[in-house]
Amino acid sequence: MFKKTSQLVFILASVFLCFSCVPTRQFQELQSKQQNCQDELEMEKEKNLTLSELNNELSGKLEVLDGKYKNILADTLLISRRLQSARERLSRIEKSNQDLLNQLAGMQAGNAKETKALLGQIKKAQNELRLREDEVLSLEKEMDARKRTLDTLQAELNRRDKRLQELESALNRKDEAVKALKQKVMNALTGFEGNGLSIATKNGKVYVSMDEKLLFKSGSYQVDQRGVEALGHLAGVLSQNKDINVMIEGHTDNVPYKGSGELKDNWDLSVKRATSIVRILILNAGIDAERLIVAGRSKYVPIGTNATAEGRSKNRRTEIILTPKLDELFKILESN
Repeated sequence: MFKKTSQLVFILASVFLCFSCVPTRQFQELQSKQQNCQDELEMEKEKNLTLSELNNELSGKLEVLDGKYKNILADTLLISRRLQSARERLSRIEKSNQDLLNQLAGMQAGNAKETKALLGQIKKAQNELRLREDEVLSLEKEMDARKRTLDTLQAELNRRDKRLQELESALNRKDEAVKALKQKVMNALTGFEGNGLSIATKNGKVYVSMDEKLLFKSGSYQVDQRGVEALGHLAGVLSQNKDINVMIEGHTDNVPYKGSGELKDNWDLSVKRATSIVRILILNAGIDAERLIVAGRSKYVPIGTNATAEGRSKNRRTEIILTPKLDELFKILESN
């Protein structure tokens, strides 16, 4: 998958170099396709990293259980050989005992001394027989206990393997949900992307980033009409996908706020801008306010350098972060 994605990025880059004079609209479409490929690459890398970590954790536990299983199996084979040897000795003693009984029956007319000696041998043989019977019984009980332990370990191995498969399946479904959500948002915001708005996936979330110029005038937290229109389209998607949590983060550059009124600094400005967007989103009756989180990050999470006007412009943004609920994954993890 990574190889295919890299090839596609290379082809897109080649097309861009070969046709650098194509219309702006085609250029933006190529950029969008390249971004989608990059996002898919990031998603596959994150999925691979998550599955690798989970696989390493479960593989370690499976390796410990497998070691215990092999040790008990080796002990069981040793006990089995001891049991077989004890049974063979028991069979020989039983035969010897019967031979002595036969000799006793044939010597009933013999002298008392020989009979007494023979009876002593019989008693000794009977005592040894009881000891061997006790040994066989003890070994059989130990065999049963070992078998139950082996069955328990095998069941645990099967359970952990099933849990790993469930986790992998849930992660795949989560990634598909994120991919589908991004496509829905892109469809809803057609015409805005590239004009102060960008859409990307990162860490299993969809990031809708809006530049200051799309939403606000400089130093203001009142959303412009163009921004209201874009937020209305986004609200339509959120109202139809109720299993999505939404965080609105306001960001500024590092230039100190010098306005007047109720705003004191960039912290206030970033929070007020995020709050203004929330108020527009909840005008849509299909959006439950409990799903929304507001955050002001001030100047502390820049995406560009504050040393240039272009970098500061990138930093003055609002990010709407969409996160599918992970209830299924949490249930699987809690079931351990």
